[in-house]
Amino acid sequence: MQRRLGFGQGITPGAKALLIATVASSLLYAFLPENVRLEFLRWATATDHSVWKSFYLWQLVSTALVPVQPDGALDFVGLLFQSLMLWMFLPSLESWWGRKRFLYFALWTTLAGTVAGTLVGLALPGVHVVSGIDPFVFAGVIAFGVLFADREVRFFGAVPMTGKHLTIGMTAFVALFILIGQQWAEGASMAAAALLSLGLTTG
Repeated sequence: MQRRLGFGQGITPGAKALLIATVASSLLYAFLPENVRLEFLRWATATDHSVWKSFYLWQLVSTALVPVQPDGALDFVGLLFQSLMLWMFLPSLESWWGRKRFLYFALWTTLAGTVAGTLVGLALPGVHVVSGIDPFVFAGVIAFGVLFADREVRFFGAVPMTGKHLTIGMTAFVALFILIGQQWAEGASMAAAALLSLGLTTG
C-alpha cells in the first residue's frame, strides 16, 4: 500500500533544527543595520573571488546561514522554498537514514554545491554569490525521488503525485529558472549537489 507523504507527517528533529537555524539567522540578518549586513556579507557569504582569491575558506560553510540575492537583500522566496521542503519532504530522509546520516548529507551536499558554484563563477565575468541551503534542499529532493519513487505525495497538501514525479517536476523547474536567468554558477552548484546526492543515495 502506498504511503502518502506531505503535510501532516511531522517534522523530524534534524530537519527542525535546520529549519529553525535557517529562519532565525535569516530574520536576524533582515533586521541588522545596513553597515553590519555589509560586514556579514563580506565575511560570511561565499563568492568566487572571496573563496578562491582571498581564501576565505570558512565561507564554504558559513554561506549556508542566510540565502541572499546578488545585491545583498534577503532572498525571501528562497527562504520560503527551503522552509517548505524542510517541513514537508526532507524529514522523510531523516526517518529513513537516521539523524546523523541526514545531517552529514546536508553538510556534504552544501559543501559540494558551494565549491562547484564558486569555482564555475571564476570562469564567468563579475562576482557570483552562492548562499543558502538550496544545494542541500535540491539534493534532498533528488534523494527523495530515488528512495520514495513510487510513494504518493501531496504537494502543498493537495496535489497528488509520486515521489518520482515530484523530483522530475522540481528538476525541470530549477533547470528552467537557471536557463532563463542564466545563473550558471547557481546551476553548477545545484548540479554538483544533485550528482553527489545520487551517489550517496544509490551507492
